[in-house]
Amino acid sequence: MSQPALKKYFTPAEYLELEEAAEHKSEYYDGEIFAMAGTTSDHNIVNGNVYARMNLAFGAKDCVAYINDVKLWVEARGFFAYPDVAVVCGKLKHYVNRKDTITNPILIVEVLSNSTKEYDHGTKFKFYRSIPTLREYIMIDQYKVHVEQFSLGSEGKWVLTEYNHPDEVLRCTSVDFQIPLREIYGKVEFEKE
Repeated sequence: MSQPALKKYFTPAEYLELEEAAEHKSEYYDGEIFAMAGTTSDHNIVNGNVYARMNLAFGAKDCVAYINDVKLWVEARGFFAYPDVAVVCGKLKHYVNRKDTITNPILIVEVLSNSTKEYDHGTKFKFYRSIPTLREYIMIDQYKVHVEQFSLGSEGKWVLTEYNHPDEVLRCTSVDFQIPLREIYGKVEFEKE
């Protein structure tokens, strides 16, 4: 998490009102507002590839993928975030009187950047794990072919599966969706080392 944008306590309602008028997105945690870093073109490509393929695959099923302009409220942590992709299956639940904020994802995808990868692995994943409906968390590296998939096992423990080759296929455990890593990274041009 970056430094707070303002040093003052804000209620969730005040944050949401400020966020509607803001030029840039911010996250909210326990009364503080944190400005979010911008994204790269590769981040956008990876995010778009996953989002588009998911919604095509879901078709008439009762699952929908939402992209990073829809907020997520994590009630147990007093946390508003903008996941890169969030999937809801069944009845969509919104934050009180808000059509732009969801509360019940089954799966969350984050595309990692150098400035947020530690946060996405640590604090954010800890917060996300407190969502009662969440069953899967996927982190995608935008700088190299590397995907980490955390799935909630039957004993309530999170199980990690890693993918490192373009020919491997990410198979989701919480929804009926799979995608070759080659398609996740389609049109991304990695920098030569």
